[in-house]
Amino acid sequence: MDGHVTQRLTKASVIVVITITVGTFGFWALEAGNASLWDCLYMTIITLSTVGYGEVIPMDTPMRVFASLLILFGMGSLIYFGSTVVALWVELDMGQVRRRKRMQKKIDNLRDHVIVCGVGTTGSHVVRELVSSRRAFVMVELREERMEEIRELTGGQDALFIHGDATEDRILHIAGVDKAKGLIAALPSDKDNLFIILSARQMNPALRIIARATEKDSSAKMIRAGADQVVSPNLIGGMRIASEMIRPQVVEFLDMMLRDTEQNVRIEQVLLPAGSPYVGKLIADANIRKVADVLVIALRDKEGRYTFNPGPGTELTADSTLVVLGSIDSVIELRRRFGGRGGDIALDTP
Repeated sequence: MDGHVTQRLTKASVIVVITITVGTFGFWALEAGNASLWDCLYMTIITLSTVGYGEVIPMDTPMRVFASLLILFGMGSLIYFGSTVVALWVELDMGQVRRRKRMQKKIDNLRDHVIVCGVGTTGSHVVRELVSSRRAFVMVELREERMEEIRELTGGQDALFIHGDATEDRILHIAGVDKAKGLIAALPSDKDNLFIILSARQMNPALRIIARATEKDSSAKMIRAGADQVVSPNLIGGMRIASEMIRPQVVEFLDMMLRDTEQNVRIEQVLLPAGSPYVGKLIADANIRKVADVLVIALRDKEGRYTFNPGPGTELTADSTLVVLGSIDSVIELRRRFGGRGGDIALDTP
């Protein structure tokens, strides 16, 4: 609720409180203190509401004059308060409608974005990383109470979200699944995630789908249904625990890299599309470290073979992918130089 709306509601409330206070003490003064304040408050309320349950104070001529004036002025204050509440209710409702329309217009204009189905325990971490990596995405969440928390997840940015059931084709269509580059199925239920995979794969055969699976047997089913990759939190958790024991400094480095909000360093992938001026050059001649200040960790050719820590004499071929370590800004600059999106599953937001 903005300041203007709050100010109007506060003004109307103050007028009603003043009217009730004046009526209560007016009856009390006319009774010269012979009636209790509770009786006077009761008289004020039944006078303003005109219900007429019965007077608890004798209504002589001065009382009737005061009650008549209280009705005239008090009813006006109550009508003003009621009309203000209704107007604010309609205004807020219309504001929500306008916001939803603006949000849907932005979603309709998206291309190559990520759809995050479910912003719960797992999905919230997905959203934070997408925000840090500056990727365009749309959230789909059924629980209405999560809508208020979404703004916190996105650092106060205007998050694009849809309140609905991600298992419905209509909701996926609203989220732009036919134009999306990727979809993350992160609902708590493996069955729901499996249903999303089946629907999304039919609606967009080229979509990259990553799913969350809890049960051991669910991964194979999701792959058969059309998921490109399935992530098991139990498996990842077990590997993390083992890594903390075996290589704690490596884990600490990766954690610091992900949590560093100032440098925002990430391990990213950059696609070298056919037609790029860097195709056919050696890594040494491309001078990648100088033009974009990133460290090349690995190179993946179009057949899927990896070369780890490629030397300066390694040739850059069309449709190969560089795995690099650097800041988000440096990665974006390298993608711009290469002339592609780096195999991303989402657009880089400005």
